[in-house]
Parts: sequence; C-alpha cells; structure tokens
Amino acid sequence: MTKTQKPRRPTPAMKKEKRSSPGTAAELLLEIGVEELPYQFIVPALAGLKDSAEQMLKDQRLAFQSARTLGTPRRLALVVEGLAAQQTSMVKETMGPSKAVAFDQAGQPTRAATGFAAGQGVAVQELQIRQTPKGEYLFAVKQEHGRPAKVVLEELLPQLIAKLSFPKAMKWNNTGVRFARPVRWLVALYGGATLPIEAAGITAGNRTEGHRVLGSANGIVVRDYETYLKGLERQGVTPDPQRRRRTIEEQIATLCKETGFTLNVDGDLLDQAVFTTECPNALIGSFKSAYLEVPQEILITSMKEHQGFFSLMHKETGKLVPHFIAVTNNRAKDMGLIREGNERVLAARLADAKFFFDEDRKVKLGERTAKLSGIIFHQKLGTLNDKTKRTKDLVEFLTKQLGDEKVVVISRRAAELANNDIVTAVVGEFPNLQGVMGGEYAKHDGEDPRVATAIAERYLPRGMEGPIPQSLEGKLLSLADRLDKIAGFFRVGIVPKGSEDPYALRRDALSIVRILVEGNLPLKLELVLDKAEKILAESKIEELRLGMAQGSFDFIVERLRYYAGTAGGITRSDVIDAVLTPKNTHELSFKELLECMKALESVTTKPEFDPLIIGFKRAHRLVEKEKDRVVFHPVNPALFQHPSETKLRAAWAKNDQLVRHLIAERKYSKALEAFVSMKPAIDDFFAAVMVNADDPSIRINRLSLLKDIDELFLLFADFSQIVVQGS
Repeated sequence: MTKTQKPRRPTPAMKKEKRSSPGTAAELLLEIGVEELPYQFIVPALAGLKDSAEQMLKDQRLAFQSARTLGTPRRLALVVEGLAAQQTSMVKETMGPSKAVAFDQAGQPTRAATGFAAGQGVAVQELQIRQTPKGEYLFAVKQEHGRPAKVVLEELLPQLIAKLSFPKAMKWNNTGVRFARPVRWLVALYGGATLPIEAAGITAGNRTEGHRVLGSANGIVVRDYETYLKGLERQGVTPDPQRRRRTIEEQIATLCKETGFTLNVDGDLLDQAVFTTECPNALIGSFKSAYLEVPQEILITSMKEHQGFFSLMHKETGKLVPHFIAVTNNRAKDMGLIREGNERVLAARLADAKFFFDEDRKVKLGERTAKLSGIIFHQKLGTLNDKTKRTKDLVEFLTKQLGDEKVVVISRRAAELANNDIVTAVVGEFPNLQGVMGGEYAKHDGEDPRVATAIAERYLPRGMEGPIPQSLEGKLLSLADRLDKIAGFFRVGIVPKGSEDPYALRRDALSIVRILVEGNLPLKLELVLDKAEKILAESKIEELRLGMAQGSFDFIVERLRYYAGTAGGITRSDVIDAVLTPKNTHELSFKELLECMKALESVTTKPEFDPLIIGFKRAHRLVEKEKDRVVFHPVNPALFQHPSETKLRAAWAKNDQLVRHLIAERKYSKALEAFVSMKPAIDDFFAAVMVNADDPSIRINRLSLLKDIDELFLLFADFSQIVVQGS
C-alpha cells in the first residue's frame, strides 16, 4: 500500500459482521447428575443455567431455536433445540490510526501503521484506507471463519458448568471444583453424538441414572432428548418440574375430593414438594385429634417446617382437622407402610410441640420481661428490653396523635409484652410464630383481648404480602415497632445499599406504607420520625452522623413511590413525581398523597389538560429563570396594559382561596377542576402580551402575576414534572 493509493470501496464481503449460513441444526442435551440438591437451590440454578447457556451461545455465534431447562433433586438438565452445526462466519473491521499518522512524507508506513497491523494479525499491505467523518483512517478487515459447533461446545460446556453458583457450595474430590453437592455423572450429546467434555473430574458420556429406588443399577443409555425423557419415565423419574407440579396438584385435589377436606394452600410448600421429588406420590395420613387442643398455627407450622406436610381444614368450619397430606418420592405397592412411617414421625413432632406449648403456659408472658435484658437486639441499639421501652413510648405518642386516649393503655400494654414470646420454647422452635404465640399466651394469661389481638397482629403485614392489622392497637404497635427499627438503624448509619438489606428495612418501610394507606391512619410521618429520633437520643443511642433522620423519612417515602406504582394503581410515574414534592410529603398523610395521585392521574385524561400544562410550564420556566434576578412584588392592576392580564388576575383571585379550601377538605378532584378552568385565561395571556416588556415595571408586574399562578398550582403538585403526552 502506498501513499497514493485510493481508498477501496468495501465489497459485500467486507461489510461488518456479515454472517454465513450456519449449516444443519441439531439438538444439544446436557445433564449434570448430582447427589440430592437442597430444593431451594434448584430453581435459581436452572434459571442461571438457561441464561448463561443462551448468552454463551450468542457470544460464540452459535445460532439456536430455543433453550429450556429441566431439574429434579438429582439432576440439572439443559436442552437446546435447533443448534447450528457451525459458528456463523463474520467479517470483523477495526479502525486504526489516521492516514496522516500512519504514513510518513515519503508515503512509507510508520510504526503506528505497522504496530496496528501486527496487533490485528494482518499484513500492512492488507490494511485499507477509508474515508470517515473524521477524515481518512486505516482499517483492518479480517474474515473470521466459523468453527464446528462440536469443537466450540467441548470448550463451552465445562465453562457453563463451572459458572453455576449456589448459596453454599462444597468440595468433594481433589479437582478443587465447588458445587452445591457432589457431581456423580455427566451426559453431553450433540446431534446424538457424545461430547467427551470433562468437569469436576468426570468425563461426560451418554448414560444417565434413573430414580434412586425405582431405577435400575445399570442406568439408561440416552441418544437424544426423546429417549432421555422416555428412559427416565420408565425408571420412575419425571424430569419436568411443571409436569411434577401438575401431578401433585391433581393428586391432592383427588384426595381432598375423596375426604371432603379443604387444602390449606401454601405455595412455598408446593414448591418444596415439586423440587424434593422425582416421582411424586401424594398420600393422606392422620394424627391424634387430642393434638388439636394445641393452637392450629403450631400444628400447621410443625407439619410444614419439620416434615413438609400439607395441612387440611374442615370445609365448613375452616378449622384444622387431624389429617395431613404428604408428597412422597416413591411409588410402592403398599403405600400403607409409607403412610404409617410418616404418621409415626409426625406424632413425635407434634408431641414435642404440645410439650413446649404446655410448658410455656406455666410462666406468664409478663414475667418473661426480665430475660429481654440479656438478649441483644443490635450491638449499637441495645437489648430487646431497650427496644421494648422505646416502642412503648413511641406507640403512646402515635396514639395521642390520633386523638384516641382510650387506646393508650391498651397500646402501651401490648408494646410492653410484644417481645416477650421470643424467650418461649415454641418460638424458639418456630421463630416465624413470634407474635402469634405472644397473642395466644396473652389470651391465656387473662390479658385484655385487645392486648392479645395487638400482639398477634404485631408482625402484619409482611411487606406486600398478606393482610394488615385489623385492630387500631395492632396497627399502632406494628407501626411503632418498625418506625423505631428504621429510625434506629439509620441513626447508627446502617442503611440498605444496592441489593443488600440484611435487616429487611425495605420490607418494614413498605409495611409502614401499607398500614398508613390501607389502614387510613392520618399520621404525619415526619412528626412521628422526629419523635422516634428524640426517644433514641434520650436512650443514649449515639448518632453516627447528622441528617440521618431525614434519610429515614426519604427512605420510607421512596417505598410509597413503589407502592403507588404497584398496589396503588398509579400508572404514570410523572404523576407520582409531581405529587411527591417536599411540601406535600411533609404536610400530607400517605393516604392523602395517594388520593392526590389518583385525582391527578384521572384529570390527565381530559383533552384540555395537556394544553393547560403547556401553558403552566411556560409560566413556571419564566418564573424559575427570573427568580434570582428580579424582586417580585404584589401585582399592581394599574400597570395592566391588556384585558388578558385583567382576565388572568381575576382567574387567580377567583381560584386562590377556593383551591386552598378544596385541598384542605381533601376534595382533590374539585381542586384540579379549578386549575383546568384557568386554562383559557392562561392561553389568552400568553397569546396577547409579551412578558419581557421593555418597561421594567410592566415586565416585573407580569412576572409577579405569573409567580402567583405558579405558586397556586404548586400548592397541589409540581406540575412541571408532568410529561405532556406526545411531546
């Protein structure tokens, strides 16, 4: 290539990333056979396997039609349909130095040109000069031919297996490989042929294992996905999780129909049944009716957490019956033996639960308070006894804010006892029953029923899930407990970061939002958090840095933003942004804020709304632009030069007090109608007059008039955040 060479016009073969035909497609089957995996690991592992496989195949330019995963406790499988036999070829173009830098005055390549060529693996003579918007530059054009899929997969699949991650992993041989459980076999087939990949010290073949009990010792020879499915089915394995789920649901429905009982539906328990079995078989068992004297929450939890059993309810009364459904991983001729075994194990568990319950009731809930001094809530926030005292003070403040003195005594007593069930035997065995058992023991001890109810409702709701407390005392206790927790952690500088939230503060903040909104509590969040801060300060909780109280306030408001866009039904994020101004969030309750959003979103559908916002934004921009450069003053009607000014002033005077009154009365739709009625006056003003008049007094008078309009609109929301549809 010489200096006088003209840039060649790229031929079709030189176009960037031109791909050739991938050739004949075939099927890929990969199975990782393992010791029994914890059921919680399987769904994330299958999702990760699918996502990683799809991304790797795309990165390697291997075209495919579809990818899916299957899984049981003993296997994770990937099936890729229509996988190309060869990588697609492509032309890769890389821009190098400019022509002026690449050649000297004699037209000879400089070190910049030779270095670029060497780095790209091409000869200097093969470089092309092309015209670009920045001038003439050198380009290296390389043809990358696709390799056979078999070769690529032999490199790719071990990486795919190694990339799988688990919450906990282990080593079991000298390869140093970490996996959730030991890998025992590998199947890797492409187009029916074995891919002899190696991972975790095992070389892949074409032989898989059937059910641990129902399968044969020789395993199953696999040719493709079809023979894989059929072979496993013959040896007692249903590899498709969705099919196992349907099987379990149908079996349970049949048992319920035969017995007349109703299933206590539990999605987590169903997931557990699906991913702890390869050959699911549901059976019904029973336990002694004497155990029904124990609160049903204990029995249900014991059956679920200890045995993975489904509980059953009476169809008419809705109460627990002395029967259960177990989903076994076996298919025996005599399922009676398996039933009896499950009944014996459950009987021992329920006997333990009854013993714990009986022993707990020998000590009154109020007598357990002293033990809380020995339990650390958090090293920076003191003991559980310290937290109880703070919660008691805060719940009293909340009660008085609502003006309901009648519930002060009840709320304080509930807060006093709320943490005491932590030191009971039942809660020690089943931590998720905290609160529920406190309510039971308070009832047993003869406490006021409202105290027992409030304690039982103390942990409701659990974020976005489940009902909120129904009693006022329960709402106040739940709020006080969570507000103290959030204010405390923010005070000592422990706040959620990114996806990390070890103390579930986001869930607590969302629960606070739900109680305030759905519980229709007209509490001012800022006022309550200020009180929580004062209580923490009085308790000698050291503040890490100033301003953290405002951080906790903003943190909870952000959860309101999320709630509004989901459960609140607000579809426009600009409406949420417009309403959640600092003024509104400090002055209005969460219930009122959500009502404002609903009213505003409703009015946005009116045809005159978008033109109104265009006019408002024009006024808002002018005021914002000039606010630091002019001194606004009361509007002087004597300086008006056009009827449109008088008309706009009259519209403002008519609606100023009206809007304030409507907002105070929570008649938000009416207030918005008042704004909409001002549209003609705003339009006429901008059509008739020039705001930036030559006469400074007239200019400032018009800007002051617009400032009054701007401030009136901002009483309701920041309408400058509204996106005019179509703009």
